[in-house]
Amino acid sequence: MNTMDVKAARAAAVAATIGRIREIESTMGVTRPALDRIRAELMTLAAQEHLFPSSEFPSPPNGEKGSNRYILQEDEDNRFALYMNALNPGNATKPHDHTTWAVVVAVDGQELNKVYQRMDDGSDPERCEMRVAEEIMVEPGRGICLMPEDIHSIHTMGTKPTRHLHMYGLALEKLDARRAFDDQTGVVSYYNKSFMKPTSGAKA
Repeated sequence: MNTMDVKAARAAAVAATIGRIREIESTMGVTRPALDRIRAELMTLAAQEHLFPSSEFPSPPNGEKGSNRYILQEDEDNRFALYMNALNPGNATKPHDHTTWAVVVAVDGQELNKVYQRMDDGSDPERCEMRVAEEIMVEPGRGICLMPEDIHSIHTMGTKPTRHLHMYGLALEKLDARRAFDDQTGVVSYYNKSFMKPTSGAKA
């Protein structure tokens, strides 16, 4: 299959998958059972590894830190945004929320997700107390579902780059109320929404 055929097949598969995801959210709402079904749809898409070659979705060169984020599809109202996120091993983020639902599945590579439980009542917007409640390894055949208020951190593992599909109920650059949580100092801060704009690539 040549490059143009791959791009056409990817665009069709992405559009069909997101169409089914829209229907799931419409009928089931933003619930954990709905996100479980969305994860199943995305895992079926991610299993078609030939649609997401590393030549088109490379991680940063020379093993650099950070990520290359590629937008695959996004509705005109910025809803149902699907990205390919390509990272090298050794990356990590602070614990953070999304303020929208999110589902992450793997095409290739391993990403440890630590999911946190707030131990405080949340009454102080600048302070938090948290503990790790669960650890989930996102890898081929296993994904993670996150409700808008869920807090997680990511840690890319293994020896090879990570290519993961990230699906959000609203495009990342529109999420201007996201928070980062320092589980060591308890400080709560806000993400800069411009940081979340896609860094590479174009729609599939």
